[in-house]
Amino acid sequence: MHQLKIIGSYTLLCISCLTIMVGALVAPGLIKISTALGVSDNAILLVTLPALGAIIFAPIAGKLIDRYGAYKSVIAGLFLYGFLGVSVYWLYGPMLVFTNRVLLGGVTALVMAGSTVLISQWYFAKARLDMIAKQGMAIELGGVIFLSLGGLFASWHWALPLSLYLVSWIFLVMLLLFIPKRHPNELQTNAPKQAILDNKTLSLNSIYAIAVLSMIAFFTSIILLPISMHEKNYNEEQVGFLLAFISLIAVVTANFMPKLTRIFREKKVLVLAFIAYSASFFCFLQQGAALLVIGAVFSGIGFGLSVPLLNHMTVELSDIKVRGRNLSFFTMAIFSGQFLTSFVEYIPGGITNVFISGVIFCLLVVMTLSASLIGFQQKQRQ
Repeated sequence: MHQLKIIGSYTLLCISCLTIMVGALVAPGLIKISTALGVSDNAILLVTLPALGAIIFAPIAGKLIDRYGAYKSVIAGLFLYGFLGVSVYWLYGPMLVFTNRVLLGGVTALVMAGSTVLISQWYFAKARLDMIAKQGMAIELGGVIFLSLGGLFASWHWALPLSLYLVSWIFLVMLLLFIPKRHPNELQTNAPKQAILDNKTLSLNSIYAIAVLSMIAFFTSIILLPISMHEKNYNEEQVGFLLAFISLIAVVTANFMPKLTRIFREKKVLVLAFIAYSASFFCFLQQGAALLVIGAVFSGIGFGLSVPLLNHMTVELSDIKVRGRNLSFFTMAIFSGQFLTSFVEYIPGGITNVFISGVIFCLLVVMTLSASLIGFQQKQRQ
């Protein structure tokens, strides 16, 4: 049998949604949680340190996956995810709390890379691209759900959001029940190889670099929009709605990404993604609620067209024996982009200059990708 049942596919998608919730879960109740844990002076680190932990431990995660297998690695990761997420309740002070958050980020890298390897082991060719697109949707949808639940739980008690980390133990049970230990051998299946023309002009290092740039473009808006909207007299509820709307647009876009990729090929879709990012920054520079919403649409489109596709390209370019390592590097790239956006607010000239820089930055990426594509097409004609 070479195909998972629906409940098995659903389990893999549930595991994937743990990625974005690792930091987002505490964001709505950040003030209460940081005060209770004794880290109120550096509260933002509760959100950003898991990303740093993922960057530091991603190479180790990759080696563990390649050595012991994705199945065992994800089992260990899911258990530790719940344990570390909840155990911070009993810790106090910067050293213990921040160490816990860094380790939680490292475990998240293991879960993220391991779950993608599991997808690559159970799905092939067109089905794999479709499943990885759904994984991107699950990640963003998880952000919407757990941000909402985190805020609701924090309004009742500061520690209640931490209990949501234990959902990983539920997913662990689902993994053991619904995903077999033995998976089909990719080399022995009759699934046709996915033809990826544009990948011939993109190395794995290029894919990692584009992933970093995409996450910088996406999270710059996520970090700065609340500040920008507050200056324009929008309240917290309106800010939360817009951020959730961006995630929902990303979910919808990721659903269409496989079809667009089969029509236009990978590199052209990435060009479209960064055009969308550039348009979003331009809209955020303007006044008026309508342009804010339009900018949110473009931002969600940029993410939905880029990150799931880059994930898929990493899988397709990776030999089976080193797929865990390569996906761990992709995980490192994703979290590097997220972590680097912590510093965009220090760009001279304030938020306006950051958004202007975002427009130019994304257009430069568009021109670079377009030049590479044109060069490759000219070589083909010769």
